[in-house]
Amino acid sequence: MIKKLTLTSLTALSLLLVTAQAEGGMKCAAGKCGAGMMQKGKMGGNKMAMKKKMMKKKMMRRKMNSPFLIKHGLPHLTRSVMQNWDNPAFALTAEQKTKLTAVRKETMGTVLKVKPEVIALRKEIVQASMSGAKAADLKAKVDKLASLEAEATMVHLNCIEKTKDILSKDQLLFLLANKNKHHGGKGNMMKKGMGQGKGMKMKCGSGKCGSGMKQDTVKIETH
Repeated sequence: MIKKLTLTSLTALSLLLVTAQAEGGMKCAAGKCGAGMMQKGKMGGNKMAMKKKMMKKKMMRRKMNSPFLIKHGLPHLTRSVMQNWDNPAFALTAEQKTKLTAVRKETMGTVLKVKPEVIALRKEIVQASMSGAKAADLKAKVDKLASLEAEATMVHLNCIEKTKDILSKDQLLFLLANKNKHHGGKGNMMKKGMGQGKGMKMKCGSGKCGSGMKQDTVKIETH
């Protein structure tokens, strides 16, 4: 009698489970269970879009506030050096630190002096042009702006040259390999966004992403 009751109970439980699974399958087929996932995906997409907009605005502000003639492409080596100043893996000597401090002081002194002039003059030209000023009347200001930006760019180029002369080849390669770790912007976002994606894993699995990194390293000249 007990065996019969047990078997009957097990049969009833099995039927309940099957019914629940069937109902769940019907809901998913109707798109109800997927709605939550779609909503989460949409929210994630909106966050990514907002981050991209913020990054774009940040990049635009940087360009507008940059005192250099060349806005991007040239590395800011002294900044990377300061970020790794006491890093054992970077291994700066006391002599190197003294020389690098002098280079940074000289560079920043000139750039900080020129930068406010560049920003102010750039705004003047834009506002004057929007207010109807003739191009010929703005030529003197444009020439001055170009001269200031050229001065800042030459300081930047000299800074790169002097820094490369102070650092060893291994130290330069270390900076280049770690250049994106301290930038909260584009480099890290690409790593987080692309690194979790299936396509990125497939590319790295076939060795494609590694070849791209090697090409970037080859392009950099070291002394």
